[in-house]
Amino acid sequence: MNFDISAAGATWIKLLGLPLLAALLATLLSFMVMWPRSMKEAIIRICSSIIIATFAGPVLVAAVLSWWPGLFDSANAVAVLYGCDPATGFLFIAAPLMAAIGLPAWWVLGACVRWFDRRRDKDIGELAADVAAAVKEVRSGR
Repeated sequence: MNFDISAAGATWIKLLGLPLLAALLATLLSFMVMWPRSMKEAIIRICSSIIIATFAGPVLVAAVLSWWPGLFDSANAVAVLYGCDPATGFLFIAAPLMAAIGLPAWWVLGACVRWFDRRRDKDIGELAADVAAAVKEVRSGR
């Protein structure tokens, strides 16, 4: 069995490269909106964007592909117009979707950290009561 190293490397780049590049783009866009206050915050934001783009990004791409397959067909046609491989058109749609899903990751993470920080001295039961009260408040429309 002949194993081609370059084919294996290309496969890993396809599997990991797109989510990582999308997460990098999402992080750079989020830094344009709000610069991190510390190196620790920057690292956390980068990691959270990478994790979300890596795991939720392909799910979003699959969902959009099932809801709107014509979009990907059009992107393939555009790739051919640019002289690229038609499969490259898939990346025209997938990369922005994966970057977009990575954008709110650090905002959600920050909100969770602040929520837990305000309740630092509470046990799990008190935290559950706070969650129930917050859900009740949201449902009542206050």
